[in-house]
Amino acid sequence: MSYKTVTPIERIIDRILIIRNQKVILDKDLAVLYGTETRVLKQAVRRNIKRFPSDFMFILSDKEIEQLVSQNVIPSKSILGGANPMTFTEQGVAMLSSVLKSERAIDVNILIMRAFVKLREIIATHKKVEEKLKELENKIKEHDDQIIEIIKIINQLVTPPQPSKKKIGFTIN
Repeated sequence: MSYKTVTPIERIIDRILIIRNQKVILDKDLAVLYGTETRVLKQAVRRNIKRFPSDFMFILSDKEIEQLVSQNVIPSKSILGGANPMTFTEQGVAMLSSVLKSERAIDVNILIMRAFVKLREIIATHKKVEEKLKELENKIKEHDDQIIEIIKIINQLVTPPQPSKKKIGFTIN
C-alpha cells in the first residue's frame, strides 16, 4: 500500500503507541503532523507545562526508549535527537490545541481525535471478535465431546454382544 493511498486517520493510527498502558503519540510524530520542528513543539509545551499533567504528557525513560528500539518502533535512539521524547495521551493532544494555535494545528488535532476514536472502535471490535471465537471454541469442544459419546454408542451397537459361554458343571447360588 503506497503512502499516498493511506487516509490521514490511518497514518495517525499507525503512530499511536501503547506505552505505560496508555495510547500515546511521540513528540516527533506530532511535530511531523503539525508541520513543525520537534524542538518548537517541546518549547511550546515547556512554556505551558501546567497544562500538561502526567496523565496528559510524560517523558519516556531510557528503558522505555530501549524497548521502542528493540520492537522496531524507532530505528535507534539517535533519531530522537539526544533528548528523551515527550509522549502525549489523547487528553494531552487535545490540550496541545490550546497551546498551538495555527490553522494546521486545529485541523490536525481534529484528525488525531478522530484517529483515537477509530482506534477505540477497532479495539472494541477486536474484543467482540475474540469473545465470539472463545464462544465458538467452547461449542466445538462441547460438540467434540458429544461426537465421542455418539461414536461409543455406535460402536456398542455395531459390535455384537459376546455370546455367553455355557459353563460346564454345577453352579451354587
